[in-house]
Amino acid sequence: MKPATQFIHAGAHPDPTTGAIMTPIFQTSTYVQEAPATHKGYEYARSQNPTRTALEEALAIIEQGKYGLAFSSGVAATDAVIKLLNPGDEVICANDMYGGTYRLFTKIFERFGIVFKPVDTTNAENVAAAVTSNTKLVWLETPTNPLMNITDIEAVATITKKHNLILVVDNTFASPALQNPLTLGADIVMHSATKYLGGHSDVIQGALVMNSAELREKLYFIQKSCGAVPGPMDCFLVLRGIKTLGVRMKAHCENGAIIAHWLRNHPKVAKVYWPGFEDHPGHAAAKKQMRDFGGMISFELKNDSLDEVKRVLSKTHLFSLAESLGGVESLVNHPASMTHASIPREERIKNGLRDSLIRLSVGIEDAEDLIKDLDQAIG
Repeated sequence: MKPATQFIHAGAHPDPTTGAIMTPIFQTSTYVQEAPATHKGYEYARSQNPTRTALEEALAIIEQGKYGLAFSSGVAATDAVIKLLNPGDEVICANDMYGGTYRLFTKIFERFGIVFKPVDTTNAENVAAAVTSNTKLVWLETPTNPLMNITDIEAVATITKKHNLILVVDNTFASPALQNPLTLGADIVMHSATKYLGGHSDVIQGALVMNSAELREKLYFIQKSCGAVPGPMDCFLVLRGIKTLGVRMKAHCENGAIIAHWLRNHPKVAKVYWPGFEDHPGHAAAKKQMRDFGGMISFELKNDSLDEVKRVLSKTHLFSLAESLGGVESLVNHPASMTHASIPREERIKNGLRDSLIRLSVGIEDAEDLIKDLDQAIG
């Protein structure tokens, strides 16, 4: 079945009671049992919920995996993965990653004795060189947030399999419409389903997908024991969002390409970060493992003073200044003071994230209108 068809039908089964084509919202906290431990597969809604079950089935299908798990947020999904580890274990991670992931790793889990080793994962040799006897997991983002760096997933998977490590890929920026890391050798795919999977800026949710039954059982135990589960209404919203993922991502990609090229030709723009450019350092890897290049773009102005950046950020109209990404509406973001503010400035600068960087989540509006908005803001 082709992806466009999967997005519509994944996890969708007409309700046997009413024939409703949309999965019902099972707004319940518990389930009546015929006798102790005799039930219809559902006991308590923290452990299971039929709406969530449908979503988790859909997540597995669209990521070409066997098992899906839904969480209350992307950070909650990340938290569950790191809870697979023990004190003293090491995690190799990208030196350019989402600020919330950095904060979770360094401010929460480092206190419990887990060691995080950031490296430039765009070169798989850096990953190989960082492996020690204590390494248990490799955490990738590709494309990265916000510098749009690309890591060759297959190349890193070769290393992780050699050393029996768990490979996790944050696939939020690409979405299953553009990239399927499990087919490239990853063990776990993580999503902030808040973003492209939900697609309408109206839900907070996270997801994990895997092929290993053993990993699924361990992560499910963490999910139900720690309780970071989404409610049925949130699951319904993500299920609904997935149905339009294919058509939305096509529009995001088309607009993204138009705006990336327009920005690159703007006399006041110094640099544009977008993997669709043939001279992007990760273009070859992106072309190999992605079906298109997405709607996420970052750029820097030639006048990179913070005052000028703030002026541009405050002048857009269609690009709303807000955190998050992946909704149908366009957003503009200042990573240094918003999504990545939790990363110390010296770390941001060292890894190439300058205070002047502007990040765009290009929506599905008319591209001409979006360009006019950016043009009047940049001036």
